[in-house]
Amino acid sequence: MKLLDFIRPEAIVPQLASTDRDGVLSELVDGLIKAKAAPPELRDELLAMIIDRETKGSTGFGKGVAVPHVKHPTVQTMAAAVGISQAGVDFNALDKLPVFTVVLLLSPENQPDQHLQAMENIFSNLQKDAFRRFLRQSTTAEQVLDTLQDADSQHLYG
Repeated sequence: MKLLDFIRPEAIVPQLASTDRDGVLSELVDGLIKAKAAPPELRDELLAMIIDRETKGSTGFGKGVAVPHVKHPTVQTMAAAVGISQAGVDFNALDKLPVFTVVLLLSPENQPDQHLQAMENIFSNLQKDAFRRFLRQSTTAEQVLDTLQDADSQHLYG
């Protein structure tokens, strides 16, 4: 499974406007709705589920990245949004440092294997310093897409 198998280009927010966790999550949920990965009527429910998940344990795993994720019974297809914060956001990350890159994964409840594969792919790429650096430096959706395509096709960020 490749990143671009589930990351929706329409849900890339290369310059997040929000400066707090919940605002960032809201922008990314809106991106998934814009990309037609979730119906608009689920917006508030999805956002509440994601925020609830964050209050139980931060998905900011350190190194400037967070990977919030949620499964929902009415979602049919796995999809992800990517957001880049130039200023950094407090996600209560494990290393207590600000988060600059957020990948929000939305999955169907009945596809746990695909969810795990996607999470593994996201984490394996985000562990690579160069990949994180290129994402963080991206200021346009095209630059983010280029970085994702490079990671998918050539594994340049080893």
